[in-house]
Amino acid sequence: MTTYRSLGRTGVQVSPLTLGAMNFGAWANGDHDDAVKIIHQALDAGVNVIDTADVYSRGENEEIVGKALAGRRDDVFLATKFHGRVDDNPQHQGNSRRWIFQAVEGSLRRLGTDHIDLYQAHRPDPSTDIEETLGALDDLVRQGKIRYFGTTTFEPHQIVEAQWAAERLRLQRPVTEQPPYSLLARAAERAVLPVAERHGLGVLPWSPLAGGWLSGRYRKGDPAHAESSRLRRQPHRHDPALEANRRKREAAEQLGELAAEAGLSLIHLALAFVLEHPAVSTVIIGPRTQEHLASQLGAADVRLTKDVLDRIDEIVAPGVTISPADEGYRPPSLTDASTRRRGASPR
Repeated sequence: MTTYRSLGRTGVQVSPLTLGAMNFGAWANGDHDDAVKIIHQALDAGVNVIDTADVYSRGENEEIVGKALAGRRDDVFLATKFHGRVDDNPQHQGNSRRWIFQAVEGSLRRLGTDHIDLYQAHRPDPSTDIEETLGALDDLVRQGKIRYFGTTTFEPHQIVEAQWAAERLRLQRPVTEQPPYSLLARAAERAVLPVAERHGLGVLPWSPLAGGWLSGRYRKGDPAHAESSRLRRQPHRHDPALEANRRKREAAEQLGELAAEAGLSLIHLALAFVLEHPAVSTVIIGPRTQEHLASQLGAADVRLTKDVLDRIDEIVAPGVTISPADEGYRPPSLTDASTRRRGASPR
């Protein structure tokens, strides 16, 4: 029987594993019938949270989830996201009130539902005041189109700013955060997870298998890595020729040896590690096949010993993310050189 956890201080009970639907649709598994079958298998196994986004396969993903939930909607805590550009129209993106109001209608239509349980800002939007975003989301709660809202891959100060702004303006506040968090990407431990605990947020980490590095598939000299679709889509995270990725592979191999010594698969070690953190409510898994799902479901029953956790800290130190490419978001303060150079003129 699944042991459920509290989603922050919402009172909502969620399964330890959340089914992330990103790999269903044109981006990965385009077989709708197979994707629906995987979703049903997850629900039958006790998973009660599904996470998607309007940008995944440009809406196709939400349509697949909608098909799968026909007749089962009331049993699922359904989460989706806005922010990313969903088509060729440059207006169809961001965290403005104008776009949020349009985006939610599209998601509701594709998902075949009259409400979304958790509506999330997929990334920060430096061009939009947080008060504008919160005001729009507060209105959607009052209209009954969404039940709660949250953030994804926000910086710690942005999480706090959103909490303070909501309190100051007497608005509904964000109740969740989705950070990248895994054995190879532990930066969230520095501030994001402690801040989430301080404000009673539910935490739904994404990429707990570090984009496949912790699946046990990729080893030095393994030709399967060169043929990986992830490598084609995200070379900065997966190209084994890059120094940071070489270090990830070395750490993953050491972690694989530790898992074997503990009598676990590397997948179960990785998922159990993320679930061990007291701030984490539920961890997002993203299977592409039925085999992927089966390999991950049992992780919620694994408890890691102190000795194993200490060994993990020796391999990848607390708070360390080996590759900046796994951070999920680079703020303008890092990507825009003009923000760091007083009075510098463009060349």
